Amino acid sequence: MLQLKMICVGKVKEKYLQEGIREYAKRLTPLLRLQLIEVQDEACPEGVSAAEAEKLKEKEAERILRMVREPEYVMLLASEGKSLDSPGFAAYLEQLAGRGRSSVVLIIGGSLGVSCSVKERADFLWSFSALTFPHQLMRLLVVEQVYRALKIQRGEPYHK
Repeated sequence: MLQLKMICVGKVKEKYLQEGIREYAKRLTPLLRLQLIEVQDEACPEGVSAAEAEKLKEKEAERILRMVREPEYVMLLASEGKSLDSPGFAAYLEQLAGRGRSSVVLIIGGSLGVSCSVKERADFLWSFSALTFPHQLMRLLVVEQVYRALKIQRGEPYHK
């Protein structure tokens, strides 16, 4: 059974997002082992310099990377990553399982993005879209896409 650990920077504050994430986590329970981990985000003042933003991202990176174990396969949401459609994502997860990679970590960075150290640890950079989304909303979108991918793999009708 696939084990998916989602590491996310910051807390989801909006109730409707919390409820949606809980709903998909519940739906995923019989299909995989899901662990949702929130790491503390760094306060980012308005007009922060690029150098200071890098320092803040590095602090968040330390928290993220502490949650990753060596044998785990790491997928990072990144705008410069590879784009996958839903059937392609389903096939990708299936290929990972076929190669014995049943423990997957999916990282969603904070509002500043992630540091180079997190990108370097990633095995796969996944671009969800060319659009920009709030990082809290991405959690809901990602758990829904994981659910969709597993339904596609099982040949079940949800994805249509």
